Amino acid sequence: MTPRDQLLASHDEFRRLVQEHSQYSQRLESLTEKRYLTEDEKLEEVRLKKLKLRLKDQMLNLETQFQQRVGQNQVA
Repeated sequence: MTPRDQLLASHDEFRRLVQEHSQYSQRLESLTEKRYLTEDEKLEEVRLKKLKLRLKDQMLNLETQFQQRVGQNQVA
């Protein structure tokens, strides 16, 4: 089981971040399918990309912390 799978199974905050990231991805995909975007949609696209990136950073941070804790427990 990967660290990500373990976090998905046991960490509520991590699951929430993954779910939000997925929702933003779906909305971005629906925007990119359009031939032309309105100005509001262009702004939304930029905002969603930034939000997704922030969530990805938070998820990676949690994964790193988890791996460090697991590594410390294995050494102890």
